[in-house]
Amino acid sequence: MNNTSNGLLTTIIIFGASGDLTQRKLIPSLFNLFRKRRTPKQLKIIGFGATEFSDDAFREHLLSGLKKFAGYEFTNEEWNLFAPNLCYISGKYAELEHFKKLSEQLKKFENNEEANRLYYMALPPSIFPTIIDNLDKSNLLHENGAWRRVVLEKPFGTDLESAITLNKQVHKALNEKQIYRIDHYLGKETVQNILFTRFANTIYEPIWNRNYIDHVQITVAEKVGLEHRAGFYDGVGVLRDMFQNHLLQLLTLVAMEPPASFSASALRNEKVKVLSAIKPMTPEQVSTNTVRAQYKGYSQEKDVSAESTTPTYAALRLFINNWRWQGIPFYLRSGKNLAEKQSQIIIQFKEPPLAMFPMQTMKPNMLVLFLQPDEGVHLRFEAKAPDKVNETRSVDMEFRYDEAFGKTAIPESYERLLLDAIQGDASLFTRADEVETAWSIIDPILQTWEAHQTPPLAVYKPSSWGPAEADVLLAKDGRRWVNEDE
Repeated sequence: MNNTSNGLLTTIIIFGASGDLTQRKLIPSLFNLFRKRRTPKQLKIIGFGATEFSDDAFREHLLSGLKKFAGYEFTNEEWNLFAPNLCYISGKYAELEHFKKLSEQLKKFENNEEANRLYYMALPPSIFPTIIDNLDKSNLLHENGAWRRVVLEKPFGTDLESAITLNKQVHKALNEKQIYRIDHYLGKETVQNILFTRFANTIYEPIWNRNYIDHVQITVAEKVGLEHRAGFYDGVGVLRDMFQNHLLQLLTLVAMEPPASFSASALRNEKVKVLSAIKPMTPEQVSTNTVRAQYKGYSQEKDVSAESTTPTYAALRLFINNWRWQGIPFYLRSGKNLAEKQSQIIIQFKEPPLAMFPMQTMKPNMLVLFLQPDEGVHLRFEAKAPDKVNETRSVDMEFRYDEAFGKTAIPESYERLLLDAIQGDASLFTRADEVETAWSIIDPILQTWEAHQTPPLAVYKPSSWGPAEADVLLAKDGRRWVNEDE
């Protein structure tokens, strides 16, 4: 990992600074890092956006967002120390002249001294190439004793072809070491804890394979519907929105081999190996290994086409064709308007090979990694019920973050990711080949769904756990979904 600033001033330039992401996530995260004294000692933040703001109005806009979204207490003194580091430039992303204006402002802000720069694209991916091209033409990406890094928000492409094209476009001006493709899910403490649960505890690794594990379930359930995202979501759907990034990332952390070190290169190499071992499905396999569904009433939502076939729920059965996982199904599901907000990973172990005890049917052992909202790790095992001859009871060994560290212990995921980008640690950011390999898994499913409308689009009731077809997907293997805290 590089040091935080190599002794130089660090300037963060946020494109799309007048937008929701900056007010809700980026500034609250940067301010909290500043309060914790984790940012470089010399720090400047420039907002660049289409909205007209004076510096003072921009600061007031951000302060109102902090009061509403920060999730932590802060003092006026802390804000008054942070606020002078902020300024704003209004401009258009396609106008080269406005980037020359930015260049002049940077020189002024940095006192004409050499400074590190982190460019953050809080914008749709379609605008990335234009901004990067204008930064390049304005000589704002040139490294000469100070680093230049660019953070790109998801989604990175809408399919494999667009992802490859976007990679080629950004690589014209940037090398891969300068590019930080962000997936905020990887910044969650509980997601990082997957790796620590596996590799910091020797009890798990000997049984973390096809010999002892029956199957894996990964669930990312949303209780909310579209909210205000209908215009975006109806052209995207759950597979592009959640699976290509979040769920496949979770799968790689569960399934990867132990890396030689926790360096960015070693960690990401192992993740790519996992994705490469998942064979893309044929249309016939898509029809039997996937479920697509839409909640009842979706087509009546504002800004949604009445004929829309956009899936709001999906379930997949995937197989990893390598020595560790051969033949073990990974069941992935995600959807909107479901019964509960829940993100969890179920590692279900095989049943004992021999019924030695005169018991009723015993439940299999289960390791549950709760990512949200009940963050923690639960290990379920069987114990004999006292004073009973043939009765067992499932009991839990539990670790809960709020009990161990306090309810406010878990920071916003953007805090970790922004700090990593400043420090030059790309471990939790996705590499070009990783993005493209993930799309190669999702693309054939999308193409079959959209071109052949197979499997048929199912319907499910809002506030349920999804369509009956998803239950059938597991039932035909003799398995069932684990819902809530079972």
